[in-house]
Amino acid sequence: MTNNQTKEIFAAKNREQVLQEMQRSPLDVLVIGGGITGAGIALDAAARGMKVALVEMQDFAAGTSSRSTKLVHGGLRYLKQFEIGVVAEVGKERAIVYENGPHVTTPEWMLLPLYKGGTFGKFSTSIGLRVYDFLAGVKRKERREMLSVADTLSKEPLLKRDGLKGGGYYVEYRTDDARLTIEVMKKAVETGALSVNYAKVETLRYGQDGKITGALVKDTISGKEFEIAAAKIINATGPWVDDIRQMDGSKKGKTLRLTKGVHIVFDKSRFPLRQAVYFDTPDGRMVFAIPRAGKTYFGTTDTNYKGNTVNPVMTLEDRTYLLQAVNFMFPSLKLVEEDVESSWAGLRPLIQQEGKSPSEISRRDEIFVSDSGLISIAGGKLTGYRKMAETVVNKVVELVGAEGGKSYAASETKRIPMSGGDLGGSAGFEAFVQRKTKEGAQFGFGKEEAAFLAQRYGSNVDALFALAKSASEQAAAFKLPLVLATQLRYSLEAEMTVKPADFFIRRTGDLFFRIGYVQQWKEPVIAAMAELLHWTQEQRDAYTVELEEKLVEAVEPLQA
Repeated sequence: MTNNQTKEIFAAKNREQVLQEMQRSPLDVLVIGGGITGAGIALDAAARGMKVALVEMQDFAAGTSSRSTKLVHGGLRYLKQFEIGVVAEVGKERAIVYENGPHVTTPEWMLLPLYKGGTFGKFSTSIGLRVYDFLAGVKRKERREMLSVADTLSKEPLLKRDGLKGGGYYVEYRTDDARLTIEVMKKAVETGALSVNYAKVETLRYGQDGKITGALVKDTISGKEFEIAAAKIINATGPWVDDIRQMDGSKKGKTLRLTKGVHIVFDKSRFPLRQAVYFDTPDGRMVFAIPRAGKTYFGTTDTNYKGNTVNPVMTLEDRTYLLQAVNFMFPSLKLVEEDVESSWAGLRPLIQQEGKSPSEISRRDEIFVSDSGLISIAGGKLTGYRKMAETVVNKVVELVGAEGGKSYAASETKRIPMSGGDLGGSAGFEAFVQRKTKEGAQFGFGKEEAAFLAQRYGSNVDALFALAKSASEQAAAFKLPLVLATQLRYSLEAEMTVKPADFFIRRTGDLFFRIGYVQQWKEPVIAAMAELLHWTQEQRDAYTVELEEKLVEAVEPLQA
């Protein structure tokens, strides 16, 4: 499939056409769920030559995959539980994600301050980090260091000094989780997958033998319904896995327990963090403080959740807890409610066994195959998405083989760059950005703007440069900055952006990290989208209200 065809097939205006294509003839695989796990499965299956389609009831990554701590973890926390195999696997997967998408993954040195009476002792941390380096296959230049008190404070002067014994210094990888998801999804589409957002499974279909054969899918934008038939159905819906299992009549044995994690964002002027920090709170929880693009974000909580799965939000209790934790570790800041610029809340789907205690809840991923043949993947972490996808598609291959069907090759995704990642690995990324920064001037972008686009979009930046001329018409007509108008056009034509919230939350992250920018440009962006996507007045009103609600939710805590 050429890049132009991919762009066409993943354009917002062509969603219905893609749904029609999905129902034209039976598929090998239908994936339900467009988070990072579903995107990874679609890519793996398409790369093995399967005819695969994916449907997502909201926007891509709208669930957990845009609401995480935004780290591709190396699995250090698993070392405390002596889960050696997990540390080794997660560390290796982290390196693969980085090499396949250096534009959405950035090495971030993490400081682990050590305090008298804290969870981490100096000797045990030194040994632990050394073992971690070995197990995770950490590059020589990224291996851990142990720091004195003075060195720890020189890295981060805001830290609490009372009881400080030194620090551990090691590398994590920061990511934009939603953009990571969209880049993997775009690569799946480039590889031959069909993928549509705002397409909800209404009913599962079965043959006379009781085996699952497909699904009735409703386009929630147009209201039209589509019958999609597939040999195998994969349920990769994260927090909604049990809802689909319930629909299948197979929700039993192991089920999900949801916990909520909340993050809050401060402007750097109020929280001038120099250095990412990972520390334990007085109640034994581990939290992160991470600098990002002129802001500092902080989290996370971990509370049982039984509320609205589609839209978890920060409560007053969540905000109070996080402010107490941040002021405990950074006492000179004296941060208050008014300093919180924005927030997000996400759900972790953990696996529990009926009759087992809460302490036996697993964060590992597991595959369930029901009597009808529905394949469900539950649990797991962002970092392990590629390996999870490989394991699920291996299960499909195994089942198809057992039924005397076609045989497929082994997974190739270790070596497949995600969309925008055709850069020859991480080593060439800086030189690529420098080259594109110079090139950007001829398309009307300033130096900083061109560098920003190259960093965010990687090898797809050429597609944005090519759009700049036609985007300049929208920029002029709606009084938008060229860099914003170009991103908007690209997201509509190549990233299936349907609503303003898709653009401001999941394609750019601006609602979390530049909420003032969203307030400034929301009206012209909505006007431009209304014209380009031919919205009715009713659609325009509804999407405007939705964005306004998201802006309020990000700032105002839910009153308990």
